[in-house]
Amino acid sequence: MQKTSPLLRHAKYKFLAGAPPREKKLLTVGVSSAQQPHGSRLRNTLRPFQASSGPEPECIVVLASLSDSDHEWLSQTAANISDLFRAHTEAQQLLAVRGRLGGPPVPGGLHNASHSSPCEAPYARQKADYALLMHFAANLSESFLMLEDWVHCVPRFISTVYWALSAWKELPWVTLEFSSLSFSGKVSHSSDLPRLTSFFLLFHKDTPTHLLLSEFRLLLAQNVPVRFGSSAFYHMSNDSVLENTCFPAEKGKVFGERDNVTASVRTDMVTVLNDVPQYAYTLNKESFATLSPVKGNHLTVVLEKPQKVIRIEVLTGSGNQRQYKLEQGQVELGYGPLEDFKGCARYMLLGPMVAGHLDQMVSYEEDSMEELSCIRLLVLAPQESWLLIRQIKAWITEDEEEES
Repeated sequence: MQKTSPLLRHAKYKFLAGAPPREKKLLTVGVSSAQQPHGSRLRNTLRPFQASSGPEPECIVVLASLSDSDHEWLSQTAANISDLFRAHTEAQQLLAVRGRLGGPPVPGGLHNASHSSPCEAPYARQKADYALLMHFAANLSESFLMLEDWVHCVPRFISTVYWALSAWKELPWVTLEFSSLSFSGKVSHSSDLPRLTSFFLLFHKDTPTHLLLSEFRLLLAQNVPVRFGSSAFYHMSNDSVLENTCFPAEKGKVFGERDNVTASVRTDMVTVLNDVPQYAYTLNKESFATLSPVKGNHLTVVLEKPQKVIRIEVLTGSGNQRQYKLEQGQVELGYGPLEDFKGCARYMLLGPMVAGHLDQMVSYEEDSMEELSCIRLLVLAPQESWLLIRQIKAWITEDEEEES
């Protein structure tokens, strides 16, 4: 796959507000926006950045790509951004651009779309808009988070993404998913963006963009998605019939109480204060405490019988400050139960602990019939303090889906 599409090699950009940061950042938050029948929703999407505080916002840059051809709307939107977010534009933490594809048409590409179906033109326009946004963002930061301008962000989502990226820094991944939305809330490596944009521009007809993103992940050998359990981004209502037809609101999974089916819990950590390892798995306020765990220590939940677990949450530490949390650790999925509930024959990584916490969906390769038998919390570095394992939760089933 070619690194950069000919259409993007000759792309032209106009700065509408702000300027690129002088130094490369950890994360670019990219927002694609166009004029809507009932007014722009960009302001609502950008508003959470005004309330951001702490060290995390210093590591990000917000890039708004305005894709409409109405010069009056572009000028007014740019003026609104400069006025409402002046501190951020002056600090080079927010900029707005307008991009246009250039170069000769690619055979079978976007310029040659016949738009024979109602959604063909919106899909082609969306692919072009996203490609222009990601092409510009490729050199701004190490990672790229895509948002659409009809997305609501939860409070402190920047912190959520920042700490997850820090925890996954040394691990292989293509896409990290912070929502159940089709495209928004997905984080990619900026180094992959040139190939991703070229991949988008190869398709123009009735292939929705989010399906191409899933295919791209598979092409780069990430066979199952890495999706966090609690969504950081939600859908706001669409204004037009065409939008609802071509970009219908995704339905998010709704989880009830965790299931925590019958299981035994084993550990090689020191047991103190009459605690028993089972406390970490029981559905009450009890917890398991241990002192000075060392690298390789584990606490393993061995299910009575294999189950199709769909979500796992592991919580360590006490209080809001998470005192006595696991500093460096990961959660693994076990398959092939051993005799006498001693553990499992093999394990694979689910994900690292993020600030003493993991909440992640469990995905299975297509047509896989294998079910989960073990959940193992593994210590990755010695810790000269107490460790409090508060709860390990497992969901086997999900409630009926409802619109988020």
